[in-house]
Amino acid sequence: MAREHQMIDPFVDDQVRDGVISYGVSSYGYDVRVGNEFKVFTNVYNTVVDPKNFDPKSFVDITADVCIIPPNSFALASTIEYFRIPRDILTICLGKSTYARCGIIVNVTPFEPEWEGHVTIEISNTTPLPAKIYANEGIAQVLFFQSDDACTKSYKDKKGKYQAQRGVTLPKL
Repeated sequence: MAREHQMIDPFVDDQVRDGVISYGVSSYGYDVRVGNEFKVFTNVYNTVVDPKNFDPKSFVDITADVCIIPPNSFALASTIEYFRIPRDILTICLGKSTYARCGIIVNVTPFEPEWEGHVTIEISNTTPLPAKIYANEGIAQVLFFQSDDACTKSYKDKKGKYQAQRGVTLPKL
């Protein structure tokens, strides 16, 4: 289905594991990779995180193969993979156990039917220590749920504000 609908690009049809946090096809889903662009949240400028009026001074941009997230902080990143979700599919995305066992929580909202784009990922470091995230390696697993019928109104039909997003996308109102 991923090939037929070009759902995932680039698509890795096996699980890559040697020396990396795994990515690619898994038993019932797909393990996505995190890109190398991160927005790490900081309190340097004493701004308020406001989803209706987001201040870009809330974070520091980092492009690197490794991102260090400060204790009790978080970063935004995006997947390497670009998704095109068919009209009869809904996904949920959960963090990989390797990171979860280190106190790193990955948060992603569901991919609605006919949504497409790079996935913006929130990576929270819940520990009192700095946490290391490896770019170009697995970060989360996407699970796909297919309905017997296509949905009545898709994300594309609603003209969703995050349609066709590329890279790390900040909150929009």
